[in-house]
Amino acid sequence: MIDLTLYPTGTHIDGNGRLLVGGCSVSELAAQHGTPLGIIDEGALRERARHYRDAFESRHPDSLVLFASKAFPSASVIGVVSSEGCGVDVASAGELAIARAGGADPSRMVFHGNAKSDDDIRAALDARVGFVVIDNSDDIDRLSRHATSPVPVLLRVSPAVSASTHAAMMTGHDSSKFGIPSFQIAETIARIRSEPMLDLQGLHAHIGSQILNLDQFEAEVEAISHLERFPVYDFGGGLGVRYIGSDSAPSIDEYAERLVSAVHRHLGTGVKIMIEPGRSMIAQCGVSAYRVVTVKHGVRTHVAVDGGMSDNLEVALYGQPFEPAIIDKDAPDDTVDVVGQHCESGDTLVKDIALPHPEVGDVLTVPVTGAYCFTMHNNYNAALGMPWVFCRAGESRVAVRRQTMDELLAREMLQR
Repeated sequence: MIDLTLYPTGTHIDGNGRLLVGGCSVSELAAQHGTPLGIIDEGALRERARHYRDAFESRHPDSLVLFASKAFPSASVIGVVSSEGCGVDVASAGELAIARAGGADPSRMVFHGNAKSDDDIRAALDARVGFVVIDNSDDIDRLSRHATSPVPVLLRVSPAVSASTHAAMMTGHDSSKFGIPSFQIAETIARIRSEPMLDLQGLHAHIGSQILNLDQFEAEVEAISHLERFPVYDFGGGLGVRYIGSDSAPSIDEYAERLVSAVHRHLGTGVKIMIEPGRSMIAQCGVSAYRVVTVKHGVRTHVAVDGGMSDNLEVALYGQPFEPAIIDKDAPDDTVDVVGQHCESGDTLVKDIALPHPEVGDVLTVPVTGAYCFTMHNNYNAALGMPWVFCRAGESRVAVRRQTMDELLAREMLQR
């Protein structure tokens, strides 16, 4: 049984037993474009972006929702969320270039990075981004050296909140590589103010990713309220999502209500609120499709697909569980392990899952792959980067095409 609640809004099984995402048959998309294949439900993404804006602007009109581009750094995705009125959070000159290619307005961008190079700083200044976020004292030096006019900046601070999430996703504690530790904030503010080319307008904080407990966002706001007051506050992102059927996650409205209420309670109503959703904006809008390549029966039954850790590192990196399904098929279930094609024992998507009698050629889908799978694509075993197709109202278009063998070799400087 496929848990459709994990798939993009509107996903359904038609009268012929076919799984449809964005009104398009996933099996037909797999036949047309090959596998592995990434699918984004564009209508669901647009709906999600509008929902985020409405949730915050209705509660606090002076709000700006910025898509965290690291979650899916594609001009096509950024173009969609930008057209729905969202700004963009970028963390490198490369992400800035991708965002601009997608039509995003630099004045509605925030430029991050814990190790910004001179090239990054110059790119941010040349584009005239809305805010550059100062993450360390070297940012102050570089900005002061390169700026020719006052630069609006935010200071990233540690709220000293240890979020309940994977250790690799915790960013708001004093030992984090991100931001200014709580005991150095006052002196850093004073130093920024001593630089005539830096216009400090507010504070930024981000406590981590895949956070499911809204109390921790309230704790973030409360911690920041003990610092000097500013007109602008960027509270980062981090709202978690459901990856498997047994998961529970707060809704966008619940998140907005708790965060805005905390801001009004601790900081007042006369401030600008910015947030940076990434995972919670796009994760559920994405689905990965594979074909079963082989079924190996032994001590365990291994169902191997034509992708894996080259297109989804979340399992190997974070231990993130997913819930694959074999689609368009009605058969008795077998309990199997779904594994990838790469020469790595850790290339496993899920263990001990019941699937309808897997056979070579079956199409297998993995929902909730819209966030970070495209981002962390790699060429393990020289696997080619998979395409991503946008679907909406029964129409599909290629947003990112499949990588070619020539492109795989293009950087090699071969001697003849």
